[in-house]
Amino acid sequence: MLKKLELKKHAMTGISYMLPLVVASGLLIAIGNLAGGNPALISDYKKSYTIWQAAVSLGVFGMGLLPAVMGAAIAYSIADRPGIAPGLLMGMIANAMGAGFLGGMLGGYLAGYFVNFLKKNLKVPVWAQGLLPMMIIPLISSAVIGLVMFFVIGGPIAVASAGLTHMLNNMQGGSKVIFGIIMGAMAAFDFGGPVNKVASLFADGLLLQGVYGPEAIKICASMIPPFGVALSWVIRKARYTKNESDNIKIAFPMGICMITEGVIPIAAVDPLRVIFSCSFGAAVGGAIIMLLNVGSPVPSGGMFIVPAMQNPIGFLIALGTGSVITAILLVILKKDAVEKAVEEEEEEEEIDLSSIKIK
Repeated sequence: MLKKLELKKHAMTGISYMLPLVVASGLLIAIGNLAGGNPALISDYKKSYTIWQAAVSLGVFGMGLLPAVMGAAIAYSIADRPGIAPGLLMGMIANAMGAGFLGGMLGGYLAGYFVNFLKKNLKVPVWAQGLLPMMIIPLISSAVIGLVMFFVIGGPIAVASAGLTHMLNNMQGGSKVIFGIIMGAMAAFDFGGPVNKVASLFADGLLLQGVYGPEAIKICASMIPPFGVALSWVIRKARYTKNESDNIKIAFPMGICMITEGVIPIAAVDPLRVIFSCSFGAAVGGAIIMLLNVGSPVPSGGMFIVPAMQNPIGFLIALGTGSVITAILLVILKKDAVEKAVEEEEEEEEIDLSSIKIK
C-alpha cells in the first residue's frame, strides 16, 4: 500500500509540474489558430513569419517538452536534485522515439529509483564525494537508464502509444459512444478524486499525440456535476437544506472554472443519488462529445477556453444536455430535505448553592 501511495505521489508531482506548461502551450496554439487562421509552423527562421505562426510554433515546442518535464519532475520527486538531469533526458528520449507521455513517466520512475539506488550503494573515495550529486550519479544513471530506454522499453511503448492513437482516431459509431460514456463517467465519478485523475492522466497523454477528444470529455464531465446540481436546485429548492443550498451557490461558479470539488459537500450528504446522477449525465455528455467530434487543445480552463475548442457549439450542446439530465435525475431521485431542528436555547442546569458552607 505504501509503495502504491508513493507511486501516486510521484505521479501527482509530475502532473503538477507539467500542467502549467500544458495550459500555456495549449493556449498559445489555440490563440494562434483562432486569430491567424490555422497558420503553418515556422520552418525557416531566416524568412519572415507572422506573430500567429510564432505563437503556434511556441506552443508546439512546449508540447514537445512535456514528456521531458514529466520525467524530470517524477525523478526529482523520487531522488531530489540528482534525479533531474537523468529524468529530463529520459523524457527527451521518449519524445524522440514516439513513446510520448507514458514513456516520459516510466523513464522518470526508472531514473529516480536508479539514482536512489546509486546514492545508497555507490562508494567513491573521499575526494570524489563532492562530485557524486552533480556529476557521477547523473552521468551513470543517464547512461544506464538511457540505454534501457533506447534498446528495451522505448520501442514497445512507442508502438503501444501509436496503436492507441490510431484506434481512437479510427473509432466510428458505437465504439466512439462507448468510449465517450466510459471516459465521461470516470471523469465525474468522484469529483476530482483518484478515478477522475486516472481519466485526466489518460486524456493528457493522448493530447500529446494530437488526440483532442478525450480532453474535451474531461472538461465537459468535470463541469456537468456542478452545473447539474445547481440546475436541480433552481428547479426544486426543497430537495436541499439551507446548508446545501449555500454550498451549491459556491459550487456553480467553481464549475465555470472546471473545479468539480465544490460538489463534494452535496455528494457527502446523499452520495449514491448524487454520484449516480452526475456520472450518468457526464456519460451522456461524453458520448455527445465523441459523436460531434469535439476536441480541446487545452487541458483545463472551463468556459474560458471553449472558443479555442474544435466545434465549440458541440461542446456546449454536450455540456447542456449532460447538465439537464443530471438535474432531472436529482430532482426525481432525491427526496425533499428535512431541516434538523436546532435548539437555540439550552436549558441551564440549576446549581444548588445550599450545600456550600464557608468556614
